[in-house]
Amino acid sequence: MTRLQKEAVILLADAALSPLCFFLTALLVYGSFWPQLQLQRLAILFPVLALLGAMASMAAGLPRIKLKTYASFSANGILAFSTMVGTGTLLLTMLPGMYFPVAGTITFSMALFLAAILVRVAMLKVLLWVLSTDRPQTRVLIYGAGKTGQQLASALKSHETIVVTAFIDDDPSLHVQRLMGKRIYPSQQVERLMRKFDIARVLLAMPSLSAPKLAQISRRLQALGLGVQALPSFAQLVGTEQLIEALAPVPTGRFLGRSHLDDVLATAVSGYAGKTVLISGAGGSVGSELCRQLIVQRPARLVLYEVSELALYNIDRDLQDLMEAAGGGARTEIVPVLGSVTDARLTRAVLAQHQVDTVFHSAAYKHVPLVEQNPVAGISNNVFGTRILADACVDQGVRRFILVSTDKAVRPSNIMGASKRLAELVIQDRAKRSRTTHFSIVRFGNVLGSSGSVIPLFREQIARGGPVTLTHDDVTRYFMTIAEASKLVLMAGSFVDAGQSSAPLADVFVLDMGKPVRIRQLAEQMIQGAGYTVRDEDNPDGDIEIKVIGLRPGEKLHEELLIGQGLLTTPHPKILRAAEESLSELEIANAMRELAGHMATGDAEAMRVLTMQLVRPRQEQAPTAAAAT
Repeated sequence: MTRLQKEAVILLADAALSPLCFFLTALLVYGSFWPQLQLQRLAILFPVLALLGAMASMAAGLPRIKLKTYASFSANGILAFSTMVGTGTLLLTMLPGMYFPVAGTITFSMALFLAAILVRVAMLKVLLWVLSTDRPQTRVLIYGAGKTGQQLASALKSHETIVVTAFIDDDPSLHVQRLMGKRIYPSQQVERLMRKFDIARVLLAMPSLSAPKLAQISRRLQALGLGVQALPSFAQLVGTEQLIEALAPVPTGRFLGRSHLDDVLATAVSGYAGKTVLISGAGGSVGSELCRQLIVQRPARLVLYEVSELALYNIDRDLQDLMEAAGGGARTEIVPVLGSVTDARLTRAVLAQHQVDTVFHSAAYKHVPLVEQNPVAGISNNVFGTRILADACVDQGVRRFILVSTDKAVRPSNIMGASKRLAELVIQDRAKRSRTTHFSIVRFGNVLGSSGSVIPLFREQIARGGPVTLTHDDVTRYFMTIAEASKLVLMAGSFVDAGQSSAPLADVFVLDMGKPVRIRQLAEQMIQGAGYTVRDEDNPDGDIEIKVIGLRPGEKLHEELLIGQGLLTTPHPKILRAAEESLSELEIANAMRELAGHMATGDAEAMRVLTMQLVRPRQEQAPTAAAAT
């Protein structure tokens, strides 16, 4: 029906109700089933009352009010309607020959008021029944029998396709009660209710509950195959009560356990203006930050070498936006190159075409569990990719080559660390035989906020309501910010211009990162920093649980930054240089030849065993006290 047709039906109903209610009132007043004489005398009132009822209905705006409005008997309009009709009837019955008791007129007005409401409720019930026969109904449970749950159930009462079946609440004192005619069940019975009533969805009506606890309840319900939606309180919706804040990102630098070194490293970014710089892995966490810091120094050309199309697109767009925001001045030419460092032909072509002056090699597979499960890919990219790029740099006369390494390369216990250590040994070998390219190695610990690091993982777990997973209670790691890591890499590249080369070996630069951070402490700080509490034996009502899952394959309790003994100073007090041993040229050549043979046959286990053997003999000395701090 159209809106006009619906209004006409309601108007006719109101017009018919007025004479009908008057007739029933007359039967009551005159105490007879059919008071013939009185009805004949008052017969003229019936059509007049029908007209009066229609006019009063229109005056009160009743035809324009939707039927759903009357589900909760909000009948101010009907009260005005019945009052107008009653007043008109009182005036009419004062005319000669139209006498009707005043008490009867008042009774008529009251009857008309109740009848108008009942008719609308009946029409609404019929309408909902008709609609329900044509549309599938969704049966829902409301989790939370408080004020918000009650208001939600009331709001859904007139919905044609949603049926509230029951309430769920964790308060045992409510389980024997009913709310709005619906029983309140404990949460342990959700699965039984789901099967019994064919429940499809649960509505969480507990706005005062913390976000982690809501997330825990939601995951438990979703595991049963239920759809779950959370609802703020009605007071929050209208702004009289503050909405619960979502999990806010916590600044990663606060977890260092030491002061920032950005000021100390500020002079590192120099000597790149007007040069051509290539960054492999330009779309990664460290690579992209290197690009952002370099663009400020106005190099003539910045070559972005990246294997991921999406990552390359993102960093290219970011750098273009940075240059636009910087305004005038000489612009850096951005050259995005989509490819892998294991592609020798492409690598040589890019270096030759753009006459690269400096290469920052940050492309690597770095996620320990993934590389542990895929040793062929890890060694191919981390070791052979490094050798291919280093050889191409020597052949093309690149002046500076800086390898970005990791503390996991020190006495490695996993393939990722071993592959990075072997990459370091490859660079040391190339440094001894190069007369044109100066090679450096930069080694640092975990980078806060980088992809796959512990900070984003913990943040995601906290947002889901926990648990926060910890491999071991005593595990520790060195940490630095992405900005610190990038400036350290840039500083290593600048030392060749400052006369700090220690040829024939490649310099190994490390950052004085202070004491290692206990990961459990970091997890607790992140939970508390997000505004929640740790749930443990001492605080069973806390928000987030910390769960120890055990060390992963190849993972160590404590990482180190140095292999051998002895540290050399640099112009920066927080930057140290290590003099480390390397394999002979013959050893490296034989190792690479044997690894290439195993890679050609796809023998992952042989590659794993050989790689671990190559890096272990040089690391039998115990770490120095300096390395442990």
